[in-house]
Amino acid sequence: MRCGDFSAAWTISDEVLRRRVESDQDCCDWPRHLQYVWRGGALRDKRILVRCYHGLGDTIQFIRFAALLRNLARHTVFWVQPELLELARAARGIDQAMPLHEGAPDVAYDLDIEIMELPHALRITPEILADNVPYLFAGNTGVASSRKRVGLVWRAGKWNPCRSIPVELLMRLREVAGLELVSLQLDAEPAELTAIGAVDWRSADIHQLATRVMTIDLVITVDTMTAHLAGALGRPVWTLLPAPCDWRWMEDRSDSPWYPSMRLFRQRQAGDWREVLDNIIAELTRGP
Repeated sequence: MRCGDFSAAWTISDEVLRRRVESDQDCCDWPRHLQYVWRGGALRDKRILVRCYHGLGDTIQFIRFAALLRNLARHTVFWVQPELLELARAARGIDQAMPLHEGAPDVAYDLDIEIMELPHALRITPEILADNVPYLFAGNTGVASSRKRVGLVWRAGKWNPCRSIPVELLMRLREVAGLELVSLQLDAEPAELTAIGAVDWRSADIHQLATRVMTIDLVITVDTMTAHLAGALGRPVWTLLPAPCDWRWMEDRSDSPWYPSMRLFRQRQAGDWREVLDNIIAELTRGP
């Protein structure tokens, strides 16, 4: 999948699935994000429960397949993180969305599957990824700006600090005339906001965050949930990637088949964000 050869990935996945089913190994006591759920059963005309056991960004990326799943299924239930519940209920292909919690889901179903198993089960190809974007929706309730409004996220989760960019480098964005900088960084410090000259637009409410993203001309973010959210909403987003980066961004591409409105800015050398910022400043200075 990193190389774009999804069909080869599904051949490998078929074999992995066959071995899992034959071994009949119980993974229910594993951490949720490591559990496999689907055992290869047919999806057509079934009541299907989709378990969202990975991160928020993963759910946002893969919930796009709800509409394709619904074309086969009789009924779909998405057991989704509570933070995403409002967005999920407005997505195409979802008959019912329930908040994810510990324990068993209180719903009847014929077959269940983890959300990141959907591409394999549906035999997705790169060519069809962009067919249904945007696939998440939020109202635009903000006030327009006479300047180019740019939303910023510079720090990813602590589990992978290589994805984060030093906030000091973002101070260079003040060199670009005509920008209104707003911070979407959830844990931004007042000193950081002052340093980059950004207004605090953070929100822990992801639906509210989505409505704010809808009023932003461009989101510039490291590899976080916000990148997926902006892409799923169809908003212009520049995603800054470390070297090496996650498989989903593929290799040597400045675009992403997952999100047509996204551009990728990659480190050429691990840890070197300065060149990435050089490229971003050049693009912003060049204008539309």
